[in-house]
Amino acid sequence: MKIVVVGANHAGTACINTMLDNYKGNEVVVFDSNSNISFLGCGMALWIGGQIAGSNGLFYSSKDKLEAKGAKIHMETRVTNIDFDKKIVYATGKDGKKYEENYDKLILSTGSLPIDLPIIGKDLENVQYVKLFQNAQEVINKLEANKTIEKVAVVGAGYIGVELAEAFKRWGKEVYLVDAADCCLCTYYDKLFRDKMNTQLKEHGIKLEYEQLVKEIKGNGKVEKIITNKGEFPVDMVVLCAGFKPNTDLGKGKIELFKNGAYIVDRTQKTSLDDVYAIGDCATVFDNSIGDINYIALATNAVRSGIIAAHNVCGTKLESIGVQGSNGISIFGLNMVSTGLTYEKAQKLGIDVLETTFHDLQKPEFMEHNNEEVDIRIVYRKDNRKIIGAQMASKYDISMAMHVFSLAIQEGVTIDKFKLLDILFLPHFNKPYNYITMAALGAK
Repeated sequence: MKIVVVGANHAGTACINTMLDNYKGNEVVVFDSNSNISFLGCGMALWIGGQIAGSNGLFYSSKDKLEAKGAKIHMETRVTNIDFDKKIVYATGKDGKKYEENYDKLILSTGSLPIDLPIIGKDLENVQYVKLFQNAQEVINKLEANKTIEKVAVVGAGYIGVELAEAFKRWGKEVYLVDAADCCLCTYYDKLFRDKMNTQLKEHGIKLEYEQLVKEIKGNGKVEKIITNKGEFPVDMVVLCAGFKPNTDLGKGKIELFKNGAYIVDRTQKTSLDDVYAIGDCATVFDNSIGDINYIALATNAVRSGIIAAHNVCGTKLESIGVQGSNGISIFGLNMVSTGLTYEKAQKLGIDVLETTFHDLQKPEFMEHNNEEVDIRIVYRKDNRKIIGAQMASKYDISMAMHVFSLAIQEGVTIDKFKLLDILFLPHFNKPYNYITMAALGAK
């Protein structure tokens, strides 16, 4: 069987490895428009901010590694068209060489693209997108070479925007975090937690410019100022990171699309076309918190989707168990993690929910060292009392606790089950009346 994979980053790499490691005898041909494979974009802000030594550790695979297992990899080769009826993929290499590859099974792993904001002046020097390895390297090169870059505006206060704001502040820059919304991290956290992050950002000198729509970037050849609907301020670099959209142009008009343009897939990752699968950021997921398909672009989701598609393409039936959108962020030592729906998001979706919130120390009061405050909120349905979301924040590393809530949403566990959940106690770790138990006991 001949399998063609279009795109070889996280989802593609997981898919290719799974096929080559578990199923022998297939011909696997891969096209990728980039010059590298498996760049961990989640570590990009750490690299830019100098919190890690360099970029080498941000790669876990390569053309050579995949070809050593038997795949045929075409890098810097862009797929220009797909004839889904004749099952032919057309591509063009960087050197102009043309390719025509027929397929028995096709896997689309084309990822996502930065949202292109309608801003005047985007072609000025020092206006940056930051998604690929090359983007991050360019930003670092400019910061190192040009000491006149003193003021940086980050447009977009989602995860990447907030992380980049920290990274530029670690360079000693004056940083403006700009967003049309009235907050940061709106998708992932309720106001209680957003306020904590806002306070953390302010205390570290980042200027929050919320409820401002960027209209224009001005300058004489390179960036000099940014103009919003509320005013203007001088900047030397503008980083645009207002989010991403699924990269699905190759299948438009042929494959059924979600409301945001992502390929709609079933639980085996198959699209509306026979023998065509989609994985990663270009495809939908099944969201257990709402019980329906959704779009949640995370590297963890991408890897799982690649594994699932690989087995199904090669003849082993495997269905997704769904996802909860579990995620986390750590900014200047403040850790925030969440899974499923926030209280606010559930209300917007028309789901009748309740929440229980609790605040406490991580450990007993007599543990005087490394004992931080913790905030927790659990969101549950009013009708059947099933947990559909949770959020936590602390300067202590509470990230592992969120996994139990992810599993709870996946398995339909009620808030009442958590009231007497067997949770270990040791003063080194937590309290006997721990915040998870206390939050659950506080549920109405």
